[in-house]
Amino acid sequence: MLHRHSKILALALLAMPMAAQAGKARTVAEFGPTAPTSPLPAPANGAIFQVENYSPLTSGSRASRPGDVLTIMLVERTSATKSNSATTGRNGSVGLSPPATGPLSIINAGDINMGGDQSFKGKGETAQSNSLSGELSVTVAAVYPNGTMLVRGEKFLTLNRGDENVQFSGIVRTADIGVDNRVLSSRVAAAHIRYTGKGEIARASQQGWLQRFFSRISPF
Repeated sequence: MLHRHSKILALALLAMPMAAQAGKARTVAEFGPTAPTSPLPAPANGAIFQVENYSPLTSGSRASRPGDVLTIMLVERTSATKSNSATTGRNGSVGLSPPATGPLSIINAGDINMGGDQSFKGKGETAQSNSLSGELSVTVAAVYPNGTMLVRGEKFLTLNRGDENVQFSGIVRTADIGVDNRVLSSRVAAAHIRYTGKGEIARASQQGWLQRFFSRISPF
């Protein structure tokens, strides 16, 4: 039995680095920057005016093509509270009085009296709040026919006590982009935001690998 547990532990240790490498590769493909694409050659329709290079004066420096850069203003703030309670109770009793004369008079009245009590009281509460603020520049990955754009990007910060990584992707409307080429994260559809870190501060707030392993297989 001890030999079998040793094999399971060894397989778990081998799988942990592979899973970490797979997650890292997927992250790069999902949030990596997009290079600008060259427009396809098209017949010239004028000596000066070209439709392919036309950009309205009202658009300013707003991002509109794959590879363009825009800034996401992170203004995420969520709060949730939930509580419930329940109380139930029930009482019941049954009693019979035997006749004072006759063959049933030998029965004691206390022997045929019954009673019962049942009660339940339960209560539960939960509360959660999150806040994330800052700015992150991303690139346009794709432009859809209806004018919306897929944007994605990431930012790496190396601090003296560890590394911080912010990743973002989502769908942006051109109308939501401000004149300063900024858009609020609350105006982004299908937004995916990841804020992770590694280093001694992050390690101190996590369980050890052996404790995580036994917490997964423990039946209690």
